[in-house]
Amino acid sequence: MSETGSIGAAMRRDWLSNIRGDVLAGIVVALALIPEAIGFSIIAGVDPSVGLYASVAIALVISFTGGRPGMISAATAAVAVVVVPLVRDHGVEYLFAATILMGLIQGVAAILRLDLLMQFVSRSVITGFVNALAILIFMAQLPQLTGVGWETYAMVAGGLAIIYLFPRLTKAFPSPLMAILVLSAISIGFGLSVNTVGDMGELPDGLPTLAPPDVPLTMETFWIILPYSLTMAAVGLLESLLTAQIVDDLTHTDSDKRRECTGQGAANIVAAMFGGMGGCAMIGQSVINIASGGRGRLSAFTAGATLLILLTLLGSWVGQVPMPALVAVMIMVSIGTFSWNSIANLKHHPRSSSFVMLATVAVVVATHDLALGVLAGVLLSGMFFANKVRQMFSVERRREATRTVYVVTGQIFFASVDRFLSKLGPESQFDDPADEVVIDVSSAHFWDISAVGALDKAVDRMRRNGRHVRVEGINTASADLVDRFALEDRTGLEMGLAPH
Repeated sequence: MSETGSIGAAMRRDWLSNIRGDVLAGIVVALALIPEAIGFSIIAGVDPSVGLYASVAIALVISFTGGRPGMISAATAAVAVVVVPLVRDHGVEYLFAATILMGLIQGVAAILRLDLLMQFVSRSVITGFVNALAILIFMAQLPQLTGVGWETYAMVAGGLAIIYLFPRLTKAFPSPLMAILVLSAISIGFGLSVNTVGDMGELPDGLPTLAPPDVPLTMETFWIILPYSLTMAAVGLLESLLTAQIVDDLTHTDSDKRRECTGQGAANIVAAMFGGMGGCAMIGQSVINIASGGRGRLSAFTAGATLLILLTLLGSWVGQVPMPALVAVMIMVSIGTFSWNSIANLKHHPRSSSFVMLATVAVVVATHDLALGVLAGVLLSGMFFANKVRQMFSVERRREATRTVYVVTGQIFFASVDRFLSKLGPESQFDDPADEVVIDVSSAHFWDISAVGALDKAVDRMRRNGRHVRVEGINTASADLVDRFALEDRTGLEMGLAPH
């Protein structure tokens, strides 16, 4: 197929293969975005329009530039919490400037292929991330469920009933959207005393305008915003790439993680140029989109376009949408997001994997910092892996006629060098020492300079005890490392290296 034909096929697949499902799902997402965007604006200490305009711009731009069709990106709490000191100390214009720099950094990350770092995030960490996010989504609904009347609880229960029972009648219409419409009609029609979207904050009543940040273009400004931009870029990419992996699993499809990095950067730059804050992928909204039938880029575009229409033309009506309806949708999201199998798997999975998952959940829930939780999980995974590989190691001593042969098996690296040295102690410690010693490493591999240093030290120790030492069977990769980093007077013929 020609390049033009492949591009056309991709366009049809991403934009036109699921028009009805994508449009309806996008409408649901747009309604659910409003209270969250307002809430994130409040967290960051800015006007609600900053979060709402950001959600519009990011959703629209990412639908074209992103690498994961069906994933929703908008203003997020993960980015909002980072910029609180910047807004407080320097004002909202510096936030816009920092967001532009954030986007540029994410573009550089794409060029450097930092998306490949996701390969080091284990399945246990991803499961912990998902479960923690589900818990945080549910906890975020609790303020709407405390200190309220019975009408709120009744509407939430009714909304959940519609969400889970309506698909038994028909799946042609998204049940979350049906719940929002029915509960809104009941709330407005009967004048129920429940919280509404309008109670969250004032909705903007006009279109966003193009306005570059009004900050001095000096190095002083650069050094002020750089720490915030770096943090926002890292957190945004981490959450976006993890969410992309989760959507990959939900839809049984692959996505272009490098393009996602570039797309996130472009979306944040455009958002800042139109008076918006930074954002990234949203797992909650992405799950709503998938559950409502959204699969293509059209769903994200519809969400952004619908949100823009709602804010500019139907703001008074949107302000009357009852919060219990949106709470019901978000509770559905938290239930659907949580990996319930992970509870049963605690009995069957290795203890180290279960501990990593639980630790990730605990850190995220305790700190409300997704990046910190994932970092803790990755570090623990690395430690457990290194310890496991360290134990996959053995040294067998064989006494032959005129010599002693040490057969080394396994991986020699920084975590196993102590055991390696203890097994290759001075030959004189045995009852039957030999003057000639052979260290057979044909079944071993030396991974780093710590391993080379350990081999070097073992050979030197035996030589100082009067033994003639020769290393045999070293493979080519290990031999190259030894040749480069072993001490010069202990290499070559004296060690008897024989690349294998």
